[in-house]
Amino acid sequence: MDGRHRTRHLAVGLGAAALTMTLTATTAPHSASTAAERYGWGEPLPAWSDEFGYGSEAGPAVPDRAKWRLAGGGPGECWPGHGDNGRRCDANTRVVGGVLRMTGEADGDTGWLASRYGQKYGRWEARVRSRATAPDNGRPYHPLLILWPDSNEHPEDGEYDYLENGAPGERCAEAFLHYPHPQDVPVQQEHARTCGVDLSRWHNVAVEWTPGHLRGFLDGEEWFRFSGGANADRDCIQCAPSMHQTIQLDNFHGDGLQSAVYEVDWARVYDLPDEEGVR
Repeated sequence: MDGRHRTRHLAVGLGAAALTMTLTATTAPHSASTAAERYGWGEPLPAWSDEFGYGSEAGPAVPDRAKWRLAGGGPGECWPGHGDNGRRCDANTRVVGGVLRMTGEADGDTGWLASRYGQKYGRWEARVRSRATAPDNGRPYHPLLILWPDSNEHPEDGEYDYLENGAPGERCAEAFLHYPHPQDVPVQQEHARTCGVDLSRWHNVAVEWTPGHLRGFLDGEEWFRFSGGANADRDCIQCAPSMHQTIQLDNFHGDGLQSAVYEVDWARVYDLPDEEGVR
């Protein structure tokens, strides 16, 4: 496992609940609220956050290898894509003019990036936008922000897809939060959806994970909250072990895709203070 892993007391919830808010804003100016600003999360962890203040159009940069693991394991490499659809290739993820740019090609080659830092409980926030770069052919890419288990054991150790959309630039944001559960039971997850947003424009997307809940934010506004939900088939939704951030533009179709671009202005990680972890 990569990075630093932190352990705190685990509080198991007794029920599952979701709060979904419909937002009306369709644009997000650069000054749009962040969850970190609104809720006083403090300063991001500098060793594991990335402002992507490097690279240029003339000289695209490989993401900071002290902070990120690259697709294929290194520059110029590839490995199989999501569900063996196409390939995840390092060359499809570059920092260009202060923005991380992930490109999905018609032939199925796409980008992927994973943080080297994992923690149990915390807060993550990223400023993102996505758009198709070819006419709609019914085979779009899926842009995602994910907290993935450091153990790489899924679904046993859960998965928090706090942004998962079926196509770039959609007008509704979606999230799929997976309970930790054995492989021999059906998928155990919660779904959230909020509309009235244009994901081809910049938006700040965040998740807060505590011993008591998972909360999602869009431009500083809470749009989902889940807690508890343990039963004979699964652990409580917030009861996963240590997680790390991944940024993905996933291929669900093989080849002949509608090409796309997924961009990240910055990605920030926040610690969860001990006094907040017991709430």
